[in-house]
Amino acid sequence: MKPFLQWLTLATLASALWSASLAVHAQAPTIPGPHDAILMYQGADREAWLLERARKEGTVTLYTSMAPTEAGPLLKAFETKYGIKTELWRALSEGVVQRVINEGRTKRAVADVIETNGPEMEMLSRERLLAEFYSPHTADLPLGMIPKHRQWMPDRINFYVVAFNTQKVKREELPKHYEGFLDPKWKQRLGIEATDAEWMAGLVHTMGEARGMAFFKKLAEQKPDVRKGHILLAQMVAAGEVPVGLTI
Repeated sequence: MKPFLQWLTLATLASALWSASLAVHAQAPTIPGPHDAILMYQGADREAWLLERARKEGTVTLYTSMAPTEAGPLLKAFETKYGIKTELWRALSEGVVQRVINEGRTKRAVADVIETNGPEMEMLSRERLLAEFYSPHTADLPLGMIPKHRQWMPDRINFYVVAFNTQKVKREELPKHYEGFLDPKWKQRLGIEATDAEWMAGLVHTMGEARGMAFFKKLAEQKPDVRKGHILLAQMVAAGEVPVGLTI
């Protein structure tokens, strides 16, 4: 664990978006930790104070589910700006969660910063593996997006859209609302990604719990093709194996 690098990376990555999130890796955050004074430091010299000490620590390790096409340029910009090397370990969101939990159980904290989807980040918080931290950049975030425990913050947004194969479906056939896909003609013609809990939560929140849960129960009756991996689902829609993807 390199506390100054944890903090500096968080300050750099934080931006006003949603759904995926980042946090500092710690253990038992309810117990005062040796790095609390660093993570919660609010002095006027904060950035320079952190940078001086972070450079002495040398390398920052980031665990993320972010695509390499996005993570690579971001970390390169970080290295260029601060002169600090980065080490990246990437997996799907559930892989990130499992690795952090396993390391937590063995008291072996490797990651300095964790960046993945919001639901998975909350899992880590409830496993007592994250720590509260302060950043002035949180003022740029909508207050409602910040969890009360402040152990992770949103840093990007995922947009879910409906995609369709133009050889299998005509644009004018598409319904104007998700509930239109409950029509019997769409049975076994739909696809969804297996891990999109935030998509489900977003729709239930928008529709209201009763209407939203009723929608998903009826959607299950349509027997959608459930696949793991957004790229895989997009490829299947493009190939025509799945006529319509609901969570692209």
